Amino acid sequence: MELRQLRYFIKAAELHNFSEAAKAMFVTQSTLSQQIKQLEDELGVMLFLRNSHDVSLTNEGEQLLPFALETVSSADNCVEQMNGLKNLLTGSLYIGVTYSFSPIITETMLEFSHKHPNVILHIVYKTMGELMTMLQHRELDFVLAFKPLENYPKIQSDVLFHEPLSVIARTDHPLMQLDKVTLSDLQRFDIAMPARGMQPREMLDAAIAGEEEQQLNVRMELNDVSILLNVLKQSQYVSILSDTAIHDVEGLASVPLDIDHNLMEGCIHRLKGVYTKNSAEEFCRILRESTAIKKYNLDF
Repeated sequence: MELRQLRYFIKAAELHNFSEAAKAMFVTQSTLSQQIKQLEDELGVMLFLRNSHDVSLTNEGEQLLPFALETVSSADNCVEQMNGLKNLLTGSLYIGVTYSFSPIITETMLEFSHKHPNVILHIVYKTMGELMTMLQHRELDFVLAFKPLENYPKIQSDVLFHEPLSVIARTDHPLMQLDKVTLSDLQRFDIAMPARGMQPREMLDAAIAGEEEQQLNVRMELNDVSILLNVLKQSQYVSILSDTAIHDVEGLASVPLDIDHNLMEGCIHRLKGVYTKNSAEEFCRILRESTAIKKYNLDF
């Protein structure tokens, strides 16, 4: 049994398709199929039910999967720890970032790249749910995002800062003259809302429901924060986002939304029990000391 066979098996189990798994592993489909067949022959069981379109795990395959994941994870941890003993900052660092969190990491990215030019940064922007899935599949080294409402037992979340859910609008918007904005205040204005699945929207939906939410005049829903901010700049629309979403953005301002349970926690999310690369530790150290993170800690 070889590690590469287990990796091919895991990817095929994830994608339910040998062709797609081969593309993801950068090998030909015949190579992947042959390696999985050799694994089946060695174990003396069928791991997949095959048809012309896709594949699915047999009962034996279902039993093997958690052991395969643990074995590959242990092997990867071993390699990373041996590299860590060299005390070298090299290789690649894969960081997942949610859209609302992304504006506050530019300073850290530039400082890190200047200090450690031998490390290639790979920044992935997606929704919280997508990033957590990637993290659990070990496709990311860590995730920068607000703490999710859902519990992830395998993930450790270390808090960087706190901030309230906020109403965002142009600096000349009448709501921006208030100290806090209530739901009643919002009912008088058109709203461009972040799409469901995005963290500010998930937080809002959890905090209010039913008639309160229906009374809001939602005219747009967007899953792209940059487009949403452009809409706000060019209109009298308001939105509900985190204050970090407009970090260093000119022409827009924020006021805390006056509802219960609206406090969000900006976090570093990592897999529990997995070795942390030196480069990841260094990036997080620089991030904690950045002016952006200090600003939001002071604001709180």
